[in-house]
This record gives sequence, structure tokens and C-alpha cells, in this order.
Amino acid sequence: MSVKSIFRLLITLAIFALAILLAWSLWQHYMLSPWTRDGRVRADVVNIAPDVSGQVVQLPVRDNQLVKKGDLLMEIDPARYELALQQAEAAVTARRADLDVRRADVETRRADLDMRRAQARRRADIDALVVSREAREDAGTQVTASQAQLQAAQAQYQGAQAQYQAALAQRDTAKLNLERTKVYSPVDGYITNLNVRRGDYASAGAAKIAVIDSHSFWVYAYFEETKLPLLSIGDHAKIQLINGATLAGHVDSIARGIYDRDNPQSRELIADVNPTFNWVRLAQRIPVRIHLDQVPEKVLLASGLTCTVVLEPGSGKQQGGNRN
Repeated sequence: MSVKSIFRLLITLAIFALAILLAWSLWQHYMLSPWTRDGRVRADVVNIAPDVSGQVVQLPVRDNQLVKKGDLLMEIDPARYELALQQAEAAVTARRADLDVRRADVETRRADLDMRRAQARRRADIDALVVSREAREDAGTQVTASQAQLQAAQAQYQGAQAQYQAALAQRDTAKLNLERTKVYSPVDGYITNLNVRRGDYASAGAAKIAVIDSHSFWVYAYFEETKLPLLSIGDHAKIQLINGATLAGHVDSIARGIYDRDNPQSRELIADVNPTFNWVRLAQRIPVRIHLDQVPEKVLLASGLTCTVVLEPGSGKQQGGNRN
């Protein structure tokens, strides 16, 4: 065999060995490194529902618009609630007047009782020869009657006071309902999938507008259960969106349960065990929440984007992170 043939053979063997080493390295990286392509960008979605019912008369927002906390999103027709507030204020005025009358009656009855008691004391101090026994008994009867009238007036005053407090509560409720005809954004975020229109009827408690909180984006990375021993709370994470943008974050938490489709309950609330068994068992994927630490200014985040997440094992322990 010539030297040239031996040289070609050695080169071929070297290339083959390098290919095997590279394949082994890639396999080790795929099997042992904590990374996953199954990542999703998530965000808090605030469902905005009016607190009162009525026709939508103002809608100063549009689909996909950025809104700030406190911005007006929509307004319900306030006419009915303005009339309700006027009626409640009139009821408060009437109950206030009745309360004043009852208070004056109590004061009058108290003054009459004091006078009756004073007269009874004077008659009791006079000699029995001057004032007859019947006169003294009559004075005592008048005191008792006056005391009963005072108690009745006080009871009526307490009832009027309770009615006045109830009228105040109804007025405050009417005022609150009028204020709630204007619906404001509770967070900074983006209007999404806007389907309400001016003139639509909005029911109290029924969501009409969805706002994605712009400060709540995070990533859910679904790691195979075989890679969970490599994860630690606080580990640095590199997130690469499918459009090429790169983000930085860290492991915030690890889910503690997923739904077991192979073990449902029967109608008798006992386990319904599947009689068949697949010899090939795929590793379950566990959701891992990734907190975003750095997001470039020009990167557009949207809930539902897919991404690849690569972790740095042990980086969280170096900064005091601990496994939960």
C-alpha cells in the first residue's frame, strides 16, 4: 500500500472519528443540558367588565392600543344613574327633615317630663293637710305618662335615625353607580381583540374588553422530567425567540403538578386504569416559570410567542438561589 493511500485512509478515519465525537457531544448536550424548544411567552390578561349595566355611549380606545393605568376605556349611559342619584338625594333630605322633627319631639317630651317630676316633688314636700292624697297620686300618674311618652318619642327618633342612615347608604350607592359608568384601565397594557362597539349593551359583570398587562410578561418553559434534577431556582436563562431576538431571565418557580390523562376517575370516583400499556414512555414535560430580567427595547413581546430556553446549571446557587 502506497504512502498516499495510507494518508487518505488516516484522513478518512480521522474525519469519521471526529464525526462520531461531534455526534456524541451533541447527543450529550441534547440529553443532559437543561434546555428546551418548547417555551411560550405569557402575560397577565385583565378582563375588563363594567360594574353597572347600560348602553355604551363612549369608546375612546381602539384595538391593540397602548393604554395607561387610569385611562378611560368606555362609558355607560349615565342618564338613568343620574336620576337615581337625584332620587336618593331627595330621600336623604326627607329623612333628614323627619329626623329633625323626631329630635325636637324628644326634647319636648324630655322637658315635659322634667316639669312633671318637679311638680311631683313640690307636692310631696307640702303637708298632707294642704295637698290631698289624690292630688299627689295624680301627680305621680302624670309623671309616669310623661315618661312613657318620652320613651315612645325616643323609639320613633331611633327609627327615624335608622331610616336616615339607610337613605345615606342608598345615596352613596347611587353615587358609586354613577361613578362606575366610566370604566378605567387598572393597568398599563394593550387592548386586544376589541369586539365592543359604541351603542352595544353592556351587562354588569360581563367582560367586554381585554387588556394585556405590559409589565407582566414571563416565559413558561416546558422541560422534560429527566432534566428536572439539573434545574435550580434562580438559574440564569437565555431565551431566544423564534424571530431571533434574545432575552435574559432566571428560573422563578417550578410547577408541582400536571394532569394525569392515564388515570381518570370512573363514575364511582375510583381510578379508571387503562388496561393497555405502551412500552415506549415519553418523558413528561413540567412547566417552569422564567422571569424576564432583560428585554431589549426594540423587541416586541406578545403573549403566545414560541421560544427556546437554555439554562446555566448552578448559576442560581452561586447567587443564593435554592431549590424549592
